[in-house]
Amino acid sequence: MKNLDRDIIDFGNGNIPQMFAKMLIPTIFGMLFSALFCITDGIFIGHGVGSDGLASVNIVSPIFTLAVAFGMMFGIGSSVMAAIHLSQNNIKAARIITTQAFLATLVVGLLIGWSLYAFADKILVLLGCGDKLMGLCRDYYLWFIPCALFVMIQILGQFVIRLDGNPRYSMMVEVVPACLNMFLDWLFIFPLGWGLKGAACATSIGSFFGVVMVIFYMTSKCRTLALYRLKHTLTSLVLTLRNIAYMVRAGISGFIGQFSISVMTLAGNYMFMKMLGEDGVAAFSVACYLTPVVFMIYAAISQSAQPIISYNFGAGAYVRVRRTFRMAIVAALAAGLSLSAALVSLVRPIVSVFLNAETDAYDMCAAGMPLYSIGFVFMAFSQTVVGFCQSINKSGISTLLTLMRGMVLPVCAFLLLPALMGVNGLWLSVPLAELLVAVLICLLYRQCLKL
Repeated sequence: MKNLDRDIIDFGNGNIPQMFAKMLIPTIFGMLFSALFCITDGIFIGHGVGSDGLASVNIVSPIFTLAVAFGMMFGIGSSVMAAIHLSQNNIKAARIITTQAFLATLVVGLLIGWSLYAFADKILVLLGCGDKLMGLCRDYYLWFIPCALFVMIQILGQFVIRLDGNPRYSMMVEVVPACLNMFLDWLFIFPLGWGLKGAACATSIGSFFGVVMVIFYMTSKCRTLALYRLKHTLTSLVLTLRNIAYMVRAGISGFIGQFSISVMTLAGNYMFMKMLGEDGVAAFSVACYLTPVVFMIYAAISQSAQPIISYNFGAGAYVRVRRTFRMAIVAALAAGLSLSAALVSLVRPIVSVFLNAETDAYDMCAAGMPLYSIGFVFMAFSQTVVGFCQSINKSGISTLLTLMRGMVLPVCAFLLLPALMGVNGLWLSVPLAELLVAVLICLLYRQCLKL
């Protein structure tokens, strides 16, 4: 990088606490706005459409999570690979990796979008939509599909921009679309009366604006990771496919981590519907809106540490790697304790943001959310360890941990714990899964944390 314009942040030589803070503050601020992007629909729909509308959005929400999962996979995979190349002063390779990541994301996004349109009714049934909610689900689903492509590109762009040394612009790629989405949610749902269709349009338009900001940065403001013109040869195609495979391998745990939210949502929807009906699903939907907020805060901490860790890991500066990881763990645990305490002490005001106090769903949620919040501390620990493993390219152990915390253990807990504890078991299923993953990490300490 010495022969190019110097990054704002010098990952190899800069002061680690200052770098981490410089990355974390805009990243976590942007993540919070991204969380608002997710929950604004819930707030306006809960009051503008009702609990059935909220339940319908929760049924469709795995589509959004799937799109985020692909964006995270290519974002983590490409940024880890590019950071290692940058630490070895191989700028051309880093640019090629970045370009290939955008190309792969575009192709996958278009394929997903086509599939969602072509098999709309079958997908809604698979998501658990019944006859009562089919009309509402379909209104939201069809207008929400463009967001799937847009959000993938937006998330990938944020990883690239952050690695390029501009965390503030990366933050704005989240802040501006979130603000636009909030305004359009209000406009489309209340003055215009478009209901769920309006909420979906607001989300798609907001995420499209995020893509425009990413394109502007990559074509006009990029310092080091500018797009590279790929050759149109068979050899180039083979190398592109090989690099994409490496990205997938490095970022697959990020994909599973996000996709697991969909699995958790599906399992939870099924069990809450079985035990408590539509009101139970509406109550659980509040937890499903808040979980991404918590997850994004932890993701902000991991993603702030990731370029520092990956760069120094590639350069063999293991002391700096360990120091950065320790800072991330402390920050994540502090956030986890604060979030859990806040939700317990402010549970009714928080739930009332989504649900009217006169509804049965409100009472169910107010009783269950304090139990659900117990898992936030364990989630902080496991998410940070998984992020560290991703950053040093330990894809095997990060994938194992993500599978256990995101799919295997939560599904098992949802199926078994309610039979033992009743309704409380529904709310404690996710915390139990997170606790067991934390125990597993302690048992696999050397495999997780040894460099």
